[in-house]
Amino acid sequence: MITPLSLASHEGQAAVAALLSRFQEGDNSPQRAVADILAAVRERGDEALVAYCRQYDAPKITAQTLAVRPAEIEEAYQQVDDDFRATLALASRRIRDFHEREMEDSWIQTRDDGVVVGRLVRPVDSAGLYVPGGKGGSTPLVSSVLMNGIPALIAGVSRLVMVTPPDAEGKVSPHLLVAAAEIGVKEIYKLGSAWAIAALAYGTETVPNVDVIVGPGNQFVAEAKRQVSGRVRIDMIAGPSEVLIVADGSAKIAHVAADMLAQAEHDPQALAVVITTEKSLAAALPAELARQLENLSRREIAEQSLAERGCILIVENIGEAIELANKIAIEHLELMLEDPWLWLPKIRHAGAIFLGGYTPEAAGDYLAGPNHVLPTMGTARFASALGVDIFLKRSSIISYSRQALINDAAHIQRLARLEGLSGHANSVTVRS
Repeated sequence: MITPLSLASHEGQAAVAALLSRFQEGDNSPQRAVADILAAVRERGDEALVAYCRQYDAPKITAQTLAVRPAEIEEAYQQVDDDFRATLALASRRIRDFHEREMEDSWIQTRDDGVVVGRLVRPVDSAGLYVPGGKGGSTPLVSSVLMNGIPALIAGVSRLVMVTPPDAEGKVSPHLLVAAAEIGVKEIYKLGSAWAIAALAYGTETVPNVDVIVGPGNQFVAEAKRQVSGRVRIDMIAGPSEVLIVADGSAKIAHVAADMLAQAEHDPQALAVVITTEKSLAAALPAELARQLENLSRREIAEQSLAERGCILIVENIGEAIELANKIAIEHLELMLEDPWLWLPKIRHAGAIFLGGYTPEAAGDYLAGPNHVLPTMGTARFASALGVDIFLKRSSIISYSRQALINDAAHIQRLARLEGLSGHANSVTVRS
């Protein structure tokens, strides 16, 4: 189990250094394997997709059964209960209400000299949503459907494509299918891993290519997104899930432990960190973590994550804790403080911020409304949560009258000639 460390100690400083350097890790990235998969799908299309699907997911799948049929959607509705649909409706409404405020408007600015400038905001034509199947479909990531699809719909994307790996029988979880249908996704393919990303980026006989690819996945999915970035737009290259909890004497030990475990159960590489001013809390945490671990369905994963990546640091004051949190730039930052709003203005870098002892990160994952697709591995220093903007393009608008161009001519020509571009200068001269 984790041993609490003082930030002032040599061990504590080493732990912080490891946290700050973690985004440099990448030696195990499956670059060559993914490059081969992308090339195979690009060259052989459906043939390669079917071969990979048969090898890793559904042995009997064919090119004709890659696409989810309307009858499968109808059957899915018969397999989910009313409670699920009620929760789905509530989560969808919360996410939509939040993201609708992100929508940008086109705008026009007219100057006194008759020049008109502005910005035209338009959605991309198509977007691909990658949704992990989760343990062969037994733990469907319904929230990923909503978090990726709803912002695209708000942006006005006309064609949404969902890809998700099938189970061994070539089926997709009915919960995923109903979630997709409820938010308006009509095109769904039984594809996973890097070959799904390849299909979305390059297109095949069955799967037309898209303009934007979003959604979480394993290291093969992340690497595939990295390699196709530039041909298509991607949301981000995300690493394992992370949480950093800043806690003072008001924090309940059971809450802190529960939220550490909520991250640790994701993946052995998940990161759960606590920074606290309270030595008694730090000392009591290992025992509380051990107690709660007994009841976890993914106990072995969480135990490994905590043993290899978990960290409890003791600092002198909250200011020191906040400054360290800013350096780490975590995906999920929880402020379990007596007055978390007092410290909120001090936060510079975090994917999402959770304030108070009754705001678990799980609320943000499912129902609060803000997007749970967040920057990891220190990238919160410059990156933001997935939102409507990833699905929008912005075109500049410029309109000159003849007199306005005459007024600006000398300035344009001066800069053009300075840059050695006489053709640019001449394009103004012939008009004035």
